Amino acid sequence: MSVWIAIAVTAVGCYAVKLLGLLVPAGALERPLVRRLAALLPVALLAALTAQQTFADGQALVLDARAAGVAAAAVALVLRAPFLLVVAAAVVVTAGARAMGG
Repeated sequence: MSVWIAIAVTAVGCYAVKLLGLLVPAGALERPLVRRLAALLPVALLAALTAQQTFADGQALVLDARAAGVAAAAVALVLRAPFLLVVAAAVVVTAGARAMGG
């Protein structure tokens, strides 16, 4: 039953945050600093999520096949490869590293 309470509290919290966003005056959202932060925040959050999912296992720092896949994707990005090729390179390198490493 406590799981459903947590879900309900989370849903109410998300709704409250959405309502607070609607109460922000339009003039505050037009400031250059706010616009710049709004453009950069999703990139920073995605980078943090990628790093956490790649290099963390609970409380431990790990370097495994996932790190090799991210490195391959980074190389493909530097070489300006198309997005699907970047993903394919990461998948192939990760699968190969896992196959070789066991």
